[in-house]
Order: sequence, then C-alpha cells, then structure tokens
Amino acid sequence: MSRTSRLAPKFDAFKQLDENNRRLVDYSPQDRPWDKHRAQADAVEEIFAAGPGLHHQRWAERLHECSAVLGFAWEGDPETGESRLRLRTAGFCRVRLCPVCQWRRSMKHKARLMERLPAIQSRYPKHRWLFLTLTVRNCPVERLRDEIKKLTQGFTNLRRYGRFPAVGWIRTIEVTRGKDGSAHPHLHVLLLVPPSYFRGNSYLKTSDWVRLWRKAMQLDYDPVVDVRTVKPNARRGRNALESAVAEIAKYSTKPSQLTEEDEWLKVYAEQVHRLRFVDSGGVLRGILADDYDDLIHVDEGDDGDGGGDEEPDLFFTWDRPSKHYVKDG
Repeated sequence: MSRTSRLAPKFDAFKQLDENNRRLVDYSPQDRPWDKHRAQADAVEEIFAAGPGLHHQRWAERLHECSAVLGFAWEGDPETGESRLRLRTAGFCRVRLCPVCQWRRSMKHKARLMERLPAIQSRYPKHRWLFLTLTVRNCPVERLRDEIKKLTQGFTNLRRYGRFPAVGWIRTIEVTRGKDGSAHPHLHVLLLVPPSYFRGNSYLKTSDWVRLWRKAMQLDYDPVVDVRTVKPNARRGRNALESAVAEIAKYSTKPSQLTEEDEWLKVYAEQVHRLRFVDSGGVLRGILADDYDDLIHVDEGDDGDGGGDEEPDLFFTWDRPSKHYVKDG
C-alpha cells in the first residue's frame, strides 16, 4: 500500500476545505509561524531594496526568493497515529538578518543542544550550569563592529583568568536597539562548572564577575553583569535548563527591532556582516556553530541526515498580498 493510500482519510478530509481556504495554516495550524516570519522577511527586503549599497541590493534579491515555495510530506506520528505535515524541501537565502533563516537556525540550535545535553550530563553528572550575561554600555550603531570585536576579545581575556570556573562554555552575541537608535551588544554564556565551584573561595559572587569583566574589557566603569545558577530539581530542573538553552539559541536581533527604523537596519547589517556570533569551547567545543547549512531538519525529531526523505505531497507558495502561504494547484 502506498504512503498516500495509508493517509487517504486525512488527505481526503482536507479536500473538503473551501476553495478559499487553501492556506498552509488551514492544513497545518502548527506551521502558522511560517506566515509571520515570511512577512517579516518582506519588510526587511523592502528596506534593503531601497538601500544605497551593493550589499543591500544583493541581500534584497536573496530575501525575495527565500522560502518562496515550501514542500511538505505527510508523516505519521508513531505515538498518536495521526499524520502531520513535515517540511521536506525549501530554498533559504541565508542572509544573516533574514527573519525566516534566523528563526530556522534558532530552532536548529535549540534542538541540537537539547539532543546533546543528556550525554553531557551523563558524562558530568555532578557538574552544574550557570547562565551568564555580560554587557557594556550602548554604542552608536556606526561603531557596532568594533564594539563586538572588543566584546569577543574581552571574553577571551576573561577565560584566561585563573578564576574562570567553566570546563565548557557556549557563547552567543545579541544586539538590541536602544530607544535613541544606539546599539546594545551583549554576550549570553552558558557555563558548565564543576561542583567545587560552589565551595570555598572558588565561588564567584556577582560583584566578582563585575570586577573580572571590567578588567577583561579594560573599562572605566562597572558594567552590568547577570549570573544565575540553572537550579536542578526534580520538578523544574529540565524546564530551567530549557529556558537557558532557548536564550542561548534565540535570534541575534529580534525581527521586530530590525524594521523600526530603515537607516538603522542598513547600517546595522553592514556592521555585522561576516561577524561570528556563536562560539563554544572546553568540553563543549563544537556543540554549536554559526552556520546555516541545514535549515530544513531543525526539529528535535529530525535527525538532520536525510531521515524522513519522502517526496513532498503538498507545495505552498508565498502569496505577498495576503501574507499567507497558499497551496499550489
């Protein structure tokens, strides 16, 4: 029996949809985010298209074609027996500030971390996690590139200090837009520390982290530093760690902030072009990469190696006027 035949009841049910309801969200409500992020990509594209630089024009052209057509296959859920749509084909632009590509990469990073954490915790059962946020004062967006380079060098300096406690770390950069149009770059760091960190003189209070970060950055003021223990307990431990992982894996800049002011976006895009926003080291080296290589297999259930390689059953094309993905044919 063919796979389409096995799913005939589900498939036939959707044939009863009104001709005006041929949107992806009608077939698969859980895929609603596609509409949201593709609409945000349209807004970013329009700003780049009006930009003066050659980079802006090329980015606009790539954004225009990004995820224009999505191919889905029906896949059965082994637990519930129900079928759902899973993405099988799509073309992505891989522009750093594309909301669609950022969203897919964020999902990919979270899934990868959640998949690998059990093995790490099994290898280091008594180690604990810290979530560290390191900041500096806002800077003009025109100076953002230099400030990010200083941040990454500052973190390298911090890791070289004898009191740096982590045996492994994952570091990401986030940039938020200030109300005055400035840029606020900062680091989010997930640290794996040994149990000895919480005993005696090994423990670092927030004031200690502030002092070390100020020294590492060679600042003439006390920067804002936030450090939190990801507390493990039977009821909430995994949720707390998931929250930390989600923070590490999230967008480098929220799409809503990208389109607040056209000129800010154009300058920001040039400033962060080809910069590395993700890094890891110690026993966690290589666990994440600043890459966009596979943006199709991004869920925790995807193996990323071609698993679930069925030919697509349904294709949906982005309809710009309605801001929805609409079924072909």
